[in-house]
Amino acid sequence: MRPTPVTLRRVKSLIVMSVVAAAEAFSQDKQDEVRNHARPQRRIVVSILDRKLALVEDGRTVKIYRTAVGAPASPSPAGTYTILQRVKNPAWYGPGTVVAAGKNNPVGTRWLGLSRKGYGIHGTNNPRSIGRRASHGCIRLRNSDVEELFELVSVGDVVELHGQRDAELAQIFAARAAPSLQPVSGLVLTAASLGGGH
Repeated sequence: MRPTPVTLRRVKSLIVMSVVAAAEAFSQDKQDEVRNHARPQRRIVVSILDRKLALVEDGRTVKIYRTAVGAPASPSPAGTYTILQRVKNPAWYGPGTVVAAGKNNPVGTRWLGLSRKGYGIHGTNNPRSIGRRASHGCIRLRNSDVEELFELVSVGDVVELHGQRDAELAQIFAARAAPSLQPVSGLVLTAASLGGGH
C-alpha cells in the first residue's frame, strides 16, 4: 500500500519537528555547558585551628583572610555547608534584642548565611577579636575583608569548616606564606613585625 500525500506531509512534519527539537536541546545543552564552565568552581575553606579563611577558585587559592572563630563555649561547627543568603548591612537578632545596621552591629556590614541555621560568615564591630576564638560559632572577618569576600562569592558556593589540619589545609594556607625572609642587620623582618599580613 502506497502512502497518501497527506500521510507523507505528516511524516515530513514529524521529521522536521524532531530535528528542530533535537537541535534546540543540543543548543540548550551547549549553553548550559558554557554557563557552567564560565563560572569558576569556587569554595570557601576555613581552618578553625589556624583562624583563617581561604577563597579557592578552580583549585587555586585566590585570597586568605584572618578570622575569629567560635569561642570554647560556642565552637564553630566543622562540616561542609553552602551559602544560602547574602545580606548587605544586616540587622543582628539576639535573645530579646535587635541591633539595626550601623557601627554597633555585632555582625558588621555583611552577612553570608550558611546552610547550618544560625551560622554565617560576617563582619564585626570588634575588629580586635580577629585571630581569636571569640564568636558564638560564626566566622568573623574585619568589615573591609567581608565586604571584599561578599563581592567574590555567590549563593550556592560551598563553605568548608575544618576542625583539624590536613595536607590540603597545609597546602592552601602555605601557598600564601610570607615571601622568603631576608635578614636585615641581623634581624629577620616578618609580616607581623611590619604590621602586615592576613
